[in-house]
Amino acid sequence: MVSEFHQLSEKISQLAELAHSLRRENADLRLGMAALTAENADLSSRIDEAYQRVAALLEKLPASDEQNEEAA
Repeated sequence: MVSEFHQLSEKISQLAELAHSLRRENADLRLGMAALTAENADLSSRIDEAYQRVAALLEKLPASDEQNEEAA
């Protein structure tokens, strides 16, 4: 009977350690996810800015010869 309580106590200790370990891992994953979400937002913003700059440059380009011939 004493050994059964000892085994149960060991299993409870293992379970508590596993729960603690999973909580630490979960916290680490949440931090990582927050960092990646912020990086994703930054990269999306940079892509949008690059798109706007390219669009502005394309508007400044002169029309090609083919378009000039069609207009004439």
